[in-house]
Amino acid sequence: MQDKTLPELVDDYLEYLKVEKNASPLTIRDYMHYLKTFSDWFSSTLSHKKIGDLDLFIIRRYRVFLSSKVDENGQPIKRVTQNYYVIALRSFLRYLLKNDVKTLEPSKIDLPKTESRSLKFLEREQVDQLVTQPDTSTDEGVRDRAVLELLFSTGLRVSELVSLNVNSINFERGEFGIIGKGRKQRIVFLSDRANEWVQRYLKIRTDYFKPLFIRYSGPVIPDEEGEKMRLTPRSIERLVKKYVKAARLPVDASVHTLRHSFATDLLTNGADIRSVQEMLGHKNIATTQIYTHITNKQLREVHKAFHSGNKSK
Repeated sequence: MQDKTLPELVDDYLEYLKVEKNASPLTIRDYMHYLKTFSDWFSSTLSHKKIGDLDLFIIRRYRVFLSSKVDENGQPIKRVTQNYYVIALRSFLRYLLKNDVKTLEPSKIDLPKTESRSLKFLEREQVDQLVTQPDTSTDEGVRDRAVLELLFSTGLRVSELVSLNVNSINFERGEFGIIGKGRKQRIVFLSDRANEWVQRYLKIRTDYFKPLFIRYSGPVIPDEEGEKMRLTPRSIERLVKKYVKAARLPVDASVHTLRHSFATDLLTNGADIRSVQEMLGHKNIATTQIYTHITNKQLREVHKAFHSGNKSK
């Protein structure tokens, strides 16, 4: 393993994530992107060096490179995104050391602090404004309405949504099983409205493709089960952004914002946090607790009753 090239070592690590760690396809896709960026930079900038020569000076040079990197819109990538590249690199280095490949100790690489991001979610009125944006006189519009309703109804991650098949959902019971992050299994429930719109969408489908959500643009690529017609995570993200812009919402909402909105809606209406943890598929309750400071009715009532700013003069 010591004699392998950096791209070969990256490929080995990605295979390890898939086979040994049961990482989700989305995680593998992201790590492939982050580590390919590092590998390409390292090979072109330091062609005379090997991964065993990696030191903190080289890491600083890589960070300078990341700080000048731009996204698809030509904007500098955010500090938090730069950190994702470094987190992936540290994980990769840990894997190398574990497999006796000489390199820099990852614990020596510090992550700079980033500004804490406030939890973005939509109020119920804003959700209604968003989901009613698609033109449901078209097949594509009915599909998009079903996508938006399903996201808010279930709190699904985008990778989970695109993995659904036509036969995934039990409409009579209004539920289905999903295998989420870390191969964790859970049951997901549909609201009456989501149930109705997904069924409407399936009624207008005349194909026999397996995926629940298919694309309508581009050529029809025939394959036995229609996998090449399945919507991608990127397509879903663009779809949500399109309707957020059309609805002129004050929140720059994303697919994950709808997941936050799902959890917030449950908690503000009295659901207990353990149940929400299960519905979100969170492994640890601490992950779910990010919602409690904005949804705890008792704390809000205490503030209302006792804060001097609320008292009449």
